[in-house]
Amino acid sequence: MRDTSLSVNKMASYCLTVSRLQHALGLGVRRLHITTRLSAHGKVAMSRFEPNNFLNYEKLQKNIEIVRKRLNRPLTLSEKIVYGHLDDPVGQEIVRGRTYLRLHPDRVAMQDATAQMAMLQFISSGLPRVAVPSTIHCDHLIEAQVGGAKDLERAKEMHQEVYSFIASAGAKYGVGFWKPGSGIIHQIILENYAYPGLLLIGTDSHSPNGGGLGSICIGVGGADAVDVMAGIPWELKCPKVIGVKLTGSLSGWTSPKDIILKVAGILTVKGGTGAIVEYHGPGVDSISCTGMATICNMGAEIGATTSVFPYNHRMKTYLNKTGRSEIAALADEFKDNLVPDSGCEYDEVIEINLSELKPHINGPFTPDLAHPVAEIGAVAEKSGWPLEVKVGLIGSCTNSSYEDMGRAAAVAKQALDKGIKCKGHFTVSPGSEQIRATIERDGYAKILRDVGGIVLANACGPCIGQWDRRDVKKGEKNTIVTSFNRNFTARNDANPATHAFVTSPEIVTALAIAGTLKFDPEKDFLTAANGEKFKLQPPNADELPVRDFDPGQDTYQHPPSDPGNLRVDISPQSQRLQLLEPFEKWDGKDLEDMQVLIKVKGKCTTDHISAAGPWLKFRGHLDNISNNMLIGAINLENNKANNVKNQLTGDYGAVPDTARYYKKAGVQWVVVGDENYGEGSSREHAALEPRHLGGRAIITRSFARIHETNLKKQGLLPLTFADPADYDKIRPDDKISIQGLKKFAPGKPLKAVIKHKDGSQDTIQLNHTFNETQIEWFQAGSALNRMKELQKQ
Repeated sequence: MRDTSLSVNKMASYCLTVSRLQHALGLGVRRLHITTRLSAHGKVAMSRFEPNNFLNYEKLQKNIEIVRKRLNRPLTLSEKIVYGHLDDPVGQEIVRGRTYLRLHPDRVAMQDATAQMAMLQFISSGLPRVAVPSTIHCDHLIEAQVGGAKDLERAKEMHQEVYSFIASAGAKYGVGFWKPGSGIIHQIILENYAYPGLLLIGTDSHSPNGGGLGSICIGVGGADAVDVMAGIPWELKCPKVIGVKLTGSLSGWTSPKDIILKVAGILTVKGGTGAIVEYHGPGVDSISCTGMATICNMGAEIGATTSVFPYNHRMKTYLNKTGRSEIAALADEFKDNLVPDSGCEYDEVIEINLSELKPHINGPFTPDLAHPVAEIGAVAEKSGWPLEVKVGLIGSCTNSSYEDMGRAAAVAKQALDKGIKCKGHFTVSPGSEQIRATIERDGYAKILRDVGGIVLANACGPCIGQWDRRDVKKGEKNTIVTSFNRNFTARNDANPATHAFVTSPEIVTALAIAGTLKFDPEKDFLTAANGEKFKLQPPNADELPVRDFDPGQDTYQHPPSDPGNLRVDISPQSQRLQLLEPFEKWDGKDLEDMQVLIKVKGKCTTDHISAAGPWLKFRGHLDNISNNMLIGAINLENNKANNVKNQLTGDYGAVPDTARYYKKAGVQWVVVGDENYGEGSSREHAALEPRHLGGRAIITRSFARIHETNLKKQGLLPLTFADPADYDKIRPDDKISIQGLKKFAPGKPLKAVIKHKDGSQDTIQLNHTFNETQIEWFQAGSALNRMKELQKQ
């Protein structure tokens, strides 16, 4: 990159000139979003300059005023930001929980595992350039093995083909590219792109992290990202709003993580479905900006559309510290639009007194099984969970801020001062290159290494199963404690016998030092190297570095303004990447005699439907990645994973193999699922794979929001039992016909005829949430097919 460094004074002058020019052009208070970083020479380097990515608080305010007048009531913060981005604020029907809103998000963010399919779909659209600022972040493909530097180099070599593809696709189509080693997408967004009032969609379920900076950031599938990048209004079912009123203040061992752990215990993994969780109240001011981000990040685990905090001085401080003081000044000016109206009403209210909140730890196997840390030892003993903490893991997108690392280091330092270290393994995943460089400079990294830790690459790593774990054998019962957000069975290490618990970084560190779940740092003692008993004191650390952040290496590649003849090549022989073929259009007939492929028992997350870990390398190759379809789902018939009966041959085999056999034989099939089907990740592969292998419908008791939308986007029918008890009427060897598709309409149920092997039948009603546009996706074969049809009109 050519040297664009400017002195601080020249930079300020430049910004002022830009502002005056905009004003002269009639752009009012719009401001160019210029992200800056200090160079090694102490100058400000303009490494990310996006002329089309501006703040427009005037437009936001205008839309808010229109909607407030129409609804004639005070608005929540969530409503202000969402309705402020309406395509038609004058005519849009607005009913919480019922109508679909047409919105214009400000930007798109994609991580490398989901960006592959998103960019393949964008290429298929035939459009020349993205219509909104968009970025790709390389964070998912780096496997934790021996340590940061070596793991990063290994990943670059192993995934060179994929990195080259998404980098060149970004350059050709106008998408910024954050290279491997940059950090985790959500931390990068918080440090560079999030701001109060922003509406962002991200192809990762933990995109809500940006809510800690007053943004509405929503996790979606790649097809949704394509819509926004194409400049098409994006649809979102008008969210309900759950208010969480915070009183009191955090202190001692209690951290921001404990707030969301408590909320998860209250709402469960599906209690936030269809709603935005909006935090408010006097207790908010006791939480740092990055602490608010932690809370919003893990809000994905309760099924929430997203979570958000109101603009306050903690956010302003963070903006100033990350080189965005101009944005902070504008946010101050328009603050009334960035906080809820007095007297606004929520659909549900939860109140938490932070002064009374105790440290929590959630798990195992689900993030909503909440326990106070003081009680987990006794619960574990009673439940037969392993007490020994084999590994403590801190970092990830949820808890890898400077403050998080500082509090963990404060605990570790006390242990080192007494001559002791972690009893088990201990790993540290920095959230970004900026965090890594800063904790190295300020000594936190050394302390964490000295206590027994290994500093991993700036990447997701073990949090998403990218962990080459070797200290236990698969099937060996053991306990790990993490500061991550998700702890589904086998998620972190592919071992279904691993009991994973999630908590704050400081509690992880304390438990790793103690080596057991049966340790409460608030009251229990440790033994020093000299035999003396001592208690750990509550950790204290700076919210932000005193000496500003060290940006580390510049890892950003800005797309050229003119891509010229840039090509994006994909080899036909590639096992990693594959151009997409359009799915077949609906033939205009009812779906008759579809074979039940699998009747799923219990929890079925997107990890069960399309596993991550070693399968991530095939995320750009639909046919190869489809070999993992539903291999983690439990078959109700035999209580086994990846073992179903082929009804045509009578043999039992893997789920993907059976689906391929049916497809080759011309037999369409259906999946039957339980509650909250598809919870977890935003990965659209969990929808693409069933469609690719011949599936036509998924029938469940209920769906998680993102997965339901992803299924619709790919031309599948996500349907729910009108009577949840009808789940029990379906047998594994049944055939199902779905009737009424010729008159498919919003709000009108469909009929299913269940044909049993013994010749008997059951007829049941199936509900759906399709609107008119989504029905057109189904009829066209997919949302992408429909986009192409509209381009030809």
